[in-house]
Amino acid sequence: MPESEEAPVSESNGIGLLNESSLHRALKERYAGPGDLVEAVVDGYVVDVVRADELVEVQTSTFSAIRDKLRALLESHRVRLVYPIAARTWIVRVAPETGELLGRRRSPKRGAPLEVFHELVYVPDLFMTPGFSLDLVLIEQEEVRCPDGRGSWRRRGMSVVDRRLLRVVDTRTIRCGRDLLALLPDTLAGPFTNRALAAEAGIPRRLAQRVTYTLRRCGALDEAGKVGRERLFMLARDGAAYEDAVPSGTAARSASRIAGPREEDTGRRPR
Repeated sequence: MPESEEAPVSESNGIGLLNESSLHRALKERYAGPGDLVEAVVDGYVVDVVRADELVEVQTSTFSAIRDKLRALLESHRVRLVYPIAARTWIVRVAPETGELLGRRRSPKRGAPLEVFHELVYVPDLFMTPGFSLDLVLIEQEEVRCPDGRGSWRRRGMSVVDRRLLRVVDTRTIRCGRDLLALLPDTLAGPFTNRALAAEAGIPRRLAQRVTYTLRRCGALDEAGKVGRERLFMLARDGAAYEDAVPSGTAARSASRIAGPREEDTGRRPR
């Protein structure tokens, strides 16, 4: 079984370690180097890794929980946000009382970088803030489940009790809206609709709406009119050339082909 690489940690005061997942701990240790502080207090906030010139915050859950913290820290520091996306997951079942291994199988679900937009809707303004960067860390992981009857009905009552890092597949650093544009499909040509984006990327329409909402809020996209009731989007006029941000794709689809159903697309932040 592959194991995660670990970097040396110079200091830890134990703050914030309660209920920390194995995945969070492994990523934190991976980013911590000689001389760095771990779980240190900066401006009243506990920060995962404090470097001489940068703060590193690892987040394995929703960005809504840390958006105020990130904005406050960015007023005086450079901040790197680390977010893992599971490219491949193995489901491990353990016994409730003893922790004995009950089984292990590979999940058919595979994550992709565009999934980060589920969380970026909460912090699109950060990409217009100097000193901010986001590391998308594509990983292989184990998800440990326990049949304790307290979990989601979707998992038949199994609770997720831990996530374990097996391997880092790739890391992509995002610093601005133009970097986010590079996550869009190669075959997508503008102007485009949410329907076209969903089809080209193979993602749900709701996620496509979050993508265009985030890109508009961080200044990377402009609205370019409508086809029926579908909004059209194109690269922001004050941004870099589309060819510089996104690999060239196929010719733009005709309006009749990308119009889709006549439903209003508000682009509002999902609740």
